Amino acid sequence: MRNLDATARQVATHRSARLAAVATPIVIAGASLALLFNPWWVFPAQQRAGVAALTGYSDADVARITGSLIGDVTLGPPDFAVTDQGRPVLDDAERGHMRDVFGVLRAFDLIVALAALALVTLGIRCRGEGSWWRAVGRAVLAMAVVGAGVGILFAAFFDAAWLAFHEVFFPGGNYLFDSRSERLTQLFPTAFWMDAATTVFIVGVSMSLAVWIGTRYIASRIEGHPD
Repeated sequence: MRNLDATARQVATHRSARLAAVATPIVIAGASLALLFNPWWVFPAQQRAGVAALTGYSDADVARITGSLIGDVTLGPPDFAVTDQGRPVLDDAERGHMRDVFGVLRAFDLIVALAALALVTLGIRCRGEGSWWRAVGRAVLAMAVVGAGVGILFAAFFDAAWLAFHEVFFPGGNYLFDSRSERLTQLFPTAFWMDAATTVFIVGVSMSLAVWIGTRYIASRIEGHPD
């Protein structure tokens, strides 16, 4: 009976570890992408991309308009009706695309929240199991390796990767705009998104490595021997 109990516990720990291995990278991805909706990062990135010159707006107007768009896409309501001198900044097609973005983000938020809840629950249940912590560490290390590969490919083939991303997440949606006349691509030009992709890549890989080191340390403490 004691052997059966031990076997059942090992099976349960293994299953929990597999779930955690899926949930942990999702939570890290969510935390990394949250940076893109932080005005403290967005505004300097726009300045580096020369957004004021592209739009003809002052830096203060760029910050005001962008702040309104960030608020609409993160908190809602998704009307994206910010104006400049009484005229809408975005046209109907641009606002439609931003509403699509709002919907995709809400679905992603739900997935990240469920993954975080699962991770916390599993962590409490398996906090004394060294094998569980090691499984989480291996998952995030694999994420760091895969993320490095994806980041290199994304940088090397940015235009193709960007188009493929939109075709996957916005099928049938309008996401091609004229950078000469439409404000959305002027406010967030290619240089901005390349900067964003690089930053998210660095943050995500750094977080993954930090979690990997932390989980190995916890596992070694539980198992009673140094790693």
